[in-house]
Amino acid sequence: MKTSITYKKTAARARRVLAIRKKLSGSAERPRLVVFRSLKHIYAQIIDDVRGITIVAMSTKAKDEAYSGKTKVEKSKEVGLKLAKIATEKGITTVCFDRAGFKYHGRVKALADGAREGGLVF
Repeated sequence: MKTSITYKKTAARARRVLAIRKKLSGSAERPRLVVFRSLKHIYAQIIDDVRGITIVAMSTKAKDEAYSGKTKVEKSKEVGLKLAKIATEKGITTVCFDRAGFKYHGRVKALADGAREGGLVF
């Protein structure tokens, strides 16, 4: 049975996700900042794993003027800044960063840098 390259890549990422989630969990005091990167967009959520709720969510999918005419890395940084702003308004200052099996590079790193600039500590 032949398997496609895409299947192998997604299976490898799924293994990395499980390895990371085994060690990482978000609480009310320190929720988890999760990043998902697709080909076009980037999504970020702050999750309290104890209660099982999403506290804050942000993505580039919104038709926003801030995202028009920018590169994907610049959009990612903007998402991080906006996410941090909303999180600090809700009283969240520290989070644990979950890269969800993606390399800490490029758009994922830009989102993390934007969140740090916005005031989140991790």
